[in-house]
Amino acid sequence: RALLDNLPAAPPSDVDPDLAELFREEARELLDRCEQHLSRREAIGPAALSLELARELHTLKGGARMAGFTDAGDLGHAMESLLESAANDQRDLDDADINLIGRCLDRLNHQVFVLEDSVVPAPLSSDDAPVTSAGNTGSQSSTSDDAAAQAAPSAPVRPKPATPPRPISITPLAPPVAAPVDAAVGEFVRVRADQLDSLVNLAGEVGIIRTRLEQQVGAFRFSLEEFEQTVQRLREQLRKLEIEAETQILSREVRVQEQSTSGFDPLEMDRFSQLQQLSRALADSMSDLQSIQGLLDEHTRLAESLLLQQSRAGAELQEGLMRARMVPFESMLPRLRRLVRQEADALGKRVRLTVEGAQGELDRGVLERMAAPFEHMLRNALVHGLEKPDERRSTDKSEEGEVRIRVAREATEVVIEVADDGRGINPQRVRRTAIERGLLSAESDLSDRDIYAFILEPGFSTAGELTQYAGRGVGMDVVASEIKQLGGSLTIDSIAGKGATFRIRLPYTLAVSQAVLVRVADHTFAIPMVGVQGIVRLSYVNYKERVAIARPLVEYAGDDYEIYDLDSVLGLPSALLDDTAQVPLLMVRAGDLRVALRVDSLLGGREIVVKPVGPQLARIPGVFGATILGDGAVVVILDVSALLRRAAALRDRGDAPLQSAPQPAVRQRPLVLVVDDSITMRKVSSRVLEREGYEVQTAKDGLDALEHVHERLPDIILLDLEMPRMDGYEFAGYMRNDPRFRDVPIVVITSRVGEKHRARAFELGVNRYLGKPYQESEMLDAVIELLAERRAATREGDLKNG
Repeated sequence: RALLDNLPAAPPSDVDPDLAELFREEARELLDRCEQHLSRREAIGPAALSLELARELHTLKGGARMAGFTDAGDLGHAMESLLESAANDQRDLDDADINLIGRCLDRLNHQVFVLEDSVVPAPLSSDDAPVTSAGNTGSQSSTSDDAAAQAAPSAPVRPKPATPPRPISITPLAPPVAAPVDAAVGEFVRVRADQLDSLVNLAGEVGIIRTRLEQQVGAFRFSLEEFEQTVQRLREQLRKLEIEAETQILSREVRVQEQSTSGFDPLEMDRFSQLQQLSRALADSMSDLQSIQGLLDEHTRLAESLLLQQSRAGAELQEGLMRARMVPFESMLPRLRRLVRQEADALGKRVRLTVEGAQGELDRGVLERMAAPFEHMLRNALVHGLEKPDERRSTDKSEEGEVRIRVAREATEVVIEVADDGRGINPQRVRRTAIERGLLSAESDLSDRDIYAFILEPGFSTAGELTQYAGRGVGMDVVASEIKQLGGSLTIDSIAGKGATFRIRLPYTLAVSQAVLVRVADHTFAIPMVGVQGIVRLSYVNYKERVAIARPLVEYAGDDYEIYDLDSVLGLPSALLDDTAQVPLLMVRAGDLRVALRVDSLLGGREIVVKPVGPQLARIPGVFGATILGDGAVVVILDVSALLRRAAALRDRGDAPLQSAPQPAVRQRPLVLVVDDSITMRKVSSRVLEREGYEVQTAKDGLDALEHVHERLPDIILLDLEMPRMDGYEFAGYMRNDPRFRDVPIVVITSRVGEKHRARAFELGVNRYLGKPYQESEMLDAVIELLAERRAATREGDLKNG
């Protein structure tokens, strides 16, 4: 104690800056481990605690004296002597000794790290500012301290003769590594934070480029399959041509032999006609086409294999970089423990800080930006929440107050709770202050949780007087603003006389994640895959029956999921569904909520790179970020957890409209299905129809068309007759025999213009019959007439039913 009281307030001024920098890196890790040992003193016992602390302080003492921190080395030696005597059973470590050791650690922090402002002649440049796994450099620490001072201007100033110790900004790049047994295992490198962020962004860009390549290869594979079908069709046609050529030659030879009166040898008549020569040349070209198709197919398989390998390597690279960005929450604990200890001493309170789930990891950038908000919430709990020992005794509480921090992972979020067992928040006092400031009318009837939200308003304070600790009303609004900018949320709960809980929800990471793309009201959104439990499809009739009640449910994997429409949650227009449609539901779990989220269509899973959206969009509830797809389109990533919690709260209060099934309606753009095995005919027909404002889908044969019809019912079908697998006659017969598809108009466009083909088609129930090549105007007139007839029939049916 005497050495601590007589320790100079200022560190030595003749310390070599290079040695000081090296020593600081080592000392930060040693002092953090000392704080961790102190936090586990009840679990490991006094003897083990003494040995662990003495070991760390012995290393610190040697490094301090070598770097020129003589006073710090002497203090470390005195602490080591105290701990060795305790370890040798010469004395026991009581609460006073533990408190003394804590004060000594605070003074060591002051002696070592305050030198950053007094010795280093100039801040390190961005090219020279390293980040180690144990913390930041001096310039980064200073910057974080300035940010902390701006974020929490109401921080108390303790009246002491010496300059008060400043909190040390700790921004770890990786979890703190204990003293390695094997040097090869424990080695690490120093990497600047901006370089790591740049590598993560570049890895994300590589992922986007790979996705675009996969789409291009996929399109090439589709074209190759079309090419293969064309080759097969050409081979069949060539075979028929060869048979026809051989037949003509044989018939001519027979005629010549019958007409010939001389005895010519039949071999003299065996010569190739021009038609046969052309058929043989076509056969050679056919073989060349097959060879080219085989080579293209082989090259495509090789490209797909390489892309698969690159995808795996890219995923491992991104995962490794993300692990480098993730740091455990416990890396911030030594800083928070020192803060609690110092503030409690200044306020005359006894406080114990307990942490659950400290191994939970956060993105390094998120943890760094949350340092100042965490400090302010702890100060808030110490100043406003916890009572003094005599007051706690009068309420049958322990003299030692408790501040609890719990870190847990829920889906794509990290939930951090900061709670205390103090007096809690008086909702009536907050209400009176809100009314006095004009933020709330006296007639308003709000829940306690809504009342507590006023604490987050700028300048809001319930303190009766202005002190150095509280009363300015500045701080919690800065905390809430910082959390919102990170895409998180903050809620407050309190029980009078029991304490208050501040619950923070933060995104787990701001970089790469898996997502499922959905289509809602002509908009595409990305939903993080972590919270998605599965996918269920219901028929429209089944879905309509379920949503007729106030709280519609669907069962999945033994649990009940409440049905929500994503378009209603987002405030978008309701979807237009067909009676035969299948309704897709995303089974999402967000914390305690289990929700079946209805979307218009599913576009499949993607590996996306999360991009920041800026402060304007970040303030919108439910927006997690944005991503760029392979085709260059920008897609918003939804924070489903926040959206569903908000929707559930509105439904509980009765503010949300009852769930209702989207009603079938006539499309604004009629959907035309073009069924033809010819690529050219499909492209030409699609181009003509799209130019006239129609929405077009294409199918290469009858079976492919059936898949499209079951997924989305068209308004009219343009149908070819001669197709592989299922021809036009079979498809038309299927459509007319199914009551769901019976009323869809069918226009046949074929090269078979004979009367028997026409008669058979009309027997099956087609509406129009056109021959190839057709006139565009003729085809468009047929489409317009049939759509008008169908709309008229639909209106007449509605009038009869209504």
